[in-house]
Amino acid sequence: MDTIYGLAVLIASGLIFSKILGKLKFPDVTGYLIGGIIIGPSVLGLLTNDAVKSMEILSTVALSFIAFSIGSEMDLKAIKKMGSKIITVTIFEALGAFIIVTMTMLLIFKQSLAFSIAIGSIACATAPAATLMVIRQYSAKGPLVDVLIPVVALDDAVCIIAFGICSFISNALIKGESLNFITMIGKPLLEIILSFLLGGVSGFIYSLLAKYVRNDAENISFTLAMIFVVTWLSIKFNLSGLLTLMVMGVVITNIGHVNKRYQTLVNNITPPIFVCFFVLSGADLDLANLKAVGLIGIGYVIARVFGKYLGAMLSTKMVGLENSVQKNLGLTLIPQAGVALGLSLLAANIIHGEHGQQIRTIVLGATIVYELIGPLVAKFALKRAGCIAKEA
Repeated sequence: MDTIYGLAVLIASGLIFSKILGKLKFPDVTGYLIGGIIIGPSVLGLLTNDAVKSMEILSTVALSFIAFSIGSEMDLKAIKKMGSKIITVTIFEALGAFIIVTMTMLLIFKQSLAFSIAIGSIACATAPAATLMVIRQYSAKGPLVDVLIPVVALDDAVCIIAFGICSFISNALIKGESLNFITMIGKPLLEIILSFLLGGVSGFIYSLLAKYVRNDAENISFTLAMIFVVTWLSIKFNLSGLLTLMVMGVVITNIGHVNKRYQTLVNNITPPIFVCFFVLSGADLDLANLKAVGLIGIGYVIARVFGKYLGAMLSTKMVGLENSVQKNLGLTLIPQAGVALGLSLLAANIIHGEHGQQIRTIVLGATIVYELIGPLVAKFALKRAGCIAKEA
C-alpha cells in the first residue's frame, strides 16, 4: 500500500511542478527534480528516506529504457555519412569536460584521484532534450544545428564507456589495490567488451525473434521482456547495464529488417517511468549534504562548462568547421540530466565509501542549475550563430 501511495505522489508531483515551471519556460525535467526535492525528506517529507530507497527499482528500469532509447536512435549509416569530423568533435568535447573537471577536483579542491576521475567521467554527459526543445521552438536551422544534433547523439555513448573505465579504477584505488595495466585497462576493458557482446547477441536474438510478433500488444510485451532479461543478465554478471542496453538498441536499429514500430510503443509507455525517475532523483537529494559540498559543486558546474566549451572550440577549429560553430557549439552542450543522473546513481551504489554519495549529491545539484540556465544559453548561442531569427 505504501508503494502505491509513493507512486501516486511521484507522478502527481512531477506533473504539477512541471506545469508550474513550464509557465516560466523551463524544461519538464527541471520541474520533476524540484518537485522531488519539495516532496522529499529534506522539505515536506511526503516521501520518507525509506520510501525513496524502496522504489529504487524504478530507477533501474528507467536507466534501462534510457540506454535502450539512446542506442535505438543511433543510425550508424547517418553517422558514417557525417564522417570523422563529428566523431572527433564528440570525443574532444567530452574529454574536455573530463580533463578540466578532473584537474579542478585534484588541484583546486584537493580531492582524491578516485573521486576526481569518477565525477570527471560523469561530466562528459550532455542532455540533448533541453537544447533540442529550443531548436524546435524557434525552428533553428544552420551549420551549428547540423553539427549539434549528431554530437549530442554520440556524446552519451562516449560518457558511458568513460564512466565504466573510471568507476572501475576508482574502486580499485579506494580498496587500496595496486594500479597496474590489468587494473587500469585490462579489467575495465574486459567488462566493456563483455557488455558489448551481451548487447550485440541480445540485439541479434531480438532481430531473429521479432519477425514472429503479430501485433502491437505482442510487440511491446516482447520488447519489454528482452529489456528486462538483458538488464537482469547485466546485473547478474556485473556488467554495464547502460552499455549493454545501448548496444542492443544499436544492433536492433541497424541490423536486419526489424519493424521500427517498437520504438513508438516503448516511447508511449516510458513517460510516467521517466517522471518517477526524475522526481525520485530530486527526492534523493539531501539538502544538508548539498550545503556541505557547496563549493565543490560550484567548481564542478563551472569546470564542466569551461571544459565543454574549450573541447568543442578546439576540435571544431581543428577539423575546419566554420567560425559560428567554433564559438557557439560548446554553449549548446551545457544541459545535463538523464544519463548523468543515472550514472550518479550508479556511482552512489557501486563506488565504495562516501565518494559515491558525494558524487550523487553534486551531480543532482548541478543538474538543476544546468537545466535552469541551459535552455537560455542554448538560445543565445543559436541566435548568435545565426540559426534563429533575430526577432525571436
